Amino acid sequence: MLYKKLKDFAGKDIYPMHMPGHKRNKLFMPQGLPYDIDITEIYGFDDLHDPKDILLETSKLAAELYRSREAFLLVNGSTVGILAAVGAHTKRGDKILAVDNCHWSTPNAAKLFGLEIVYLKAEIDKMTTIPCSVSPSAIKTALVNEPDIKLVIITSPSYEGVLSDIESISEIVHDAGCILLIDSAHGAHLGFSDDFPKSAVTSGADIAVVSLHKTLSALTQTSLLHICTERADRHKTKELLSILQTSSPSYILMASIDHCLRLLMSDKEKLFSEYKTNLNLFYTNIQHLESLFVFPGVLPVNYDKNTLNLQFFDHDPGKIVVITKNTKINGATLANILREEHKIEIERVYDNYIIAMTSICDTPEGFTRLANALHTIDTALRL
Repeated sequence: MLYKKLKDFAGKDIYPMHMPGHKRNKLFMPQGLPYDIDITEIYGFDDLHDPKDILLETSKLAAELYRSREAFLLVNGSTVGILAAVGAHTKRGDKILAVDNCHWSTPNAAKLFGLEIVYLKAEIDKMTTIPCSVSPSAIKTALVNEPDIKLVIITSPSYEGVLSDIESISEIVHDAGCILLIDSAHGAHLGFSDDFPKSAVTSGADIAVVSLHKTLSALTQTSLLHICTERADRHKTKELLSILQTSSPSYILMASIDHCLRLLMSDKEKLFSEYKTNLNLFYTNIQHLESLFVFPGVLPVNYDKNTLNLQFFDHDPGKIVVITKNTKINGATLANILREEHKIEIERVYDNYIIAMTSICDTPEGFTRLANALHTIDTALRL
């Protein structure tokens, strides 16, 4: 295990005549930061850009867990995975297809590699103002109208936890002779429990990128790029990752990836069972809100369910989206109340809703605090 090996090495009386410059000297270290295991590519610790030993073991573990053909460790976030995957499967002047609310790494990849983006306009649900799932029929129409598209990029799940029908989309994309890249940065936790939606890795994607730090236990900036099918060019992908990723990868980050994967390997059933129990408790506790609407499972009692037009293929229950539309407050006000009055800092604010992200690491107390806060706010909105 990488973390244990780093800790064992840190306990040895070996003076570091190598980077990093802090030299693991605790006189220069603030407490709590793991400087003692912050090393560079020294003997015995492998090379991220050409792994043959302990880092290769971690990559193989990732592929085994997610059931991909091959996995690459990313220490520059999912952004570098998107950039490398796009560049590996296109040539200058090619067209790619993406939805217009995609992550900014997609248009940046187009600029970097000289590509033309054909945008699909994201459909917005009128009641919630949340972007809907990407329609397979919209993908098919776009590929018929633009037969020279080489690569299709879909975000699933979205920031709001909305998933698209990747299995159906993949059939359409592959029939058109294109490659399917899924930006699944927010879906690293999917595929480990039947209580959650399927992972893009096993749903027909050729390449999928997942952020371990978003919904699992790894440190910020840690992600994986999965080669899912034989259509994907793993050699070109590896080459571009070596160009785009830092030449000084953090062993602290890579140890965090390794630890996260081993935690899943040993305890995923228990972790996801507890996670589902916590989520069920939360959704049960907010059943009687009257003004706020927690998407998608709990409608406020004063909403006419016949007017709903929820165009969503599936949703990750771990993304708690609280809708403020048709109340006296907006998303920013709700976020401020949660912060100032209930000591809850949420993930993202929009005009008509907020996003609270949860994970296997959340506590029952955290879910209870959020549910109680929403009830208190909901009551105040009715006064």
